Amino acid sequence: MRHPEKHRTDRIGWLRASVLGANDGIVSTASLIVGVATAETTRGNILIAGVAGLVAGAMSMAAGEYVSVSSQSDTENADLDRERKELATTPDAELAELASIYVTRGLDDDLARQVAIQLTAHDALGAHARDELGISEITTARPVQAAIASAATFAIGAALPLGAAFLTPVTSISMVVSALSLGFLALLGGVSAKAGGAPVTKAIVRVTFWGAIAMLATAGIGYAFGVAA
Repeated sequence: MRHPEKHRTDRIGWLRASVLGANDGIVSTASLIVGVATAETTRGNILIAGVAGLVAGAMSMAAGEYVSVSSQSDTENADLDRERKELATTPDAELAELASIYVTRGLDDDLARQVAIQLTAHDALGAHARDELGISEITTARPVQAAIASAATFAIGAALPLGAAFLTPVTSISMVVSALSLGFLALLGGVSAKAGGAPVTKAIVRVTFWGAIAMLATAGIGYAFGVAA
């Protein structure tokens, strides 16, 4: 019989990378465009800065995610190799260790040992990976998936304020890009919260607040160093 409850923890890996990529794409590119546009430069310069930010940001996100998640994966693999050796050389100690974990989780000594024996017979390494190391199929690091997801969503997120800048009169770019980007961020916050089963309002407020701070900061820099100043 299929369990009726729906859980979303299997989405953690790609959802985190996707939300991070899209959020960073919108915020960094919009902030870059607002800062350059506030300096009263030409549309060509604004668009060049935006495109450069999109390309550089997507590549940086891909590389950063791949390197960081690969480090996590390397650590997981090292722990699994160590556990595999310990299971081969000291099986009794590993069985006792597994049983003690179940005791701390509420089972009595006899039941904990029976559970440990049965799980060890079924998949000893899997039992230790899950219950001792906290490594499971859901949480396992996937560097390539994270890199692709973050780079693709960064590019999509960055394309939104860039498209707005392309279609907006030069004198209104700062205002229009800022407003639309905050709207995009609110939408992203709502969709990602819904996908992850989290409170929508809290996510929207959080993501738009920090986006507004970033754009205000770069607008201030544009005013301070504007070519017409």
